[in-house]
Amino acid sequence: MSDELMARTPAYSRIELAAVTSRAQANLLGNIHGGEIVKLADSAAGVVAQRHSGGPAVTAALDEMAFLAPVRVGDIVRTYAQINWAGRSSMEVGVRIETQPWDAATELRHVGSAYFVFVAIDGAGAARPVPGLRPETDEDRRRQREAEIRRASRLARRRDIEADRHQG
Repeated sequence: MSDELMARTPAYSRIELAAVTSRAQANLLGNIHGGEIVKLADSAAGVVAQRHSGGPAVTAALDEMAFLAPVRVGDIVRTYAQINWAGRSSMEVGVRIETQPWDAATELRHVGSAYFVFVAIDGAGAARPVPGLRPETDEDRRRQREAEIRRASRLARRRDIEADRHQG
């Protein structure tokens, strides 16, 4: 197996990104638009997918996005992202989103979680192989098991929809 396809640990590509929110991102209630939060999470997940795969990777699916609390103008938003699962050419990246008021050193508040599926691509845009995943901790193994459940659910849903289309 080539060095570039040797299994990698989640720690190899894990990242944390932070940004300060602004009025331009707010809705009429003064909260940051959910789409802005998704964009931040997708950016963090994209970095992880690129690092793990060793090259370009594109978002194939947003499997789940849970908004747990509003994000306010001026909040510091922190995204924590790591790879949960790796297949032949696709990867699931989990993202945790937390906020902190810009003017107070208060505890971080968990405001959202997301699971993105990325596909690694070559220069022509075709899917390319990615390194396997070598979980190191019980937490890594738990995340991998849960990612496998989400993947099985996505594939079953796709099969059911296709079967229904062919019946009707």
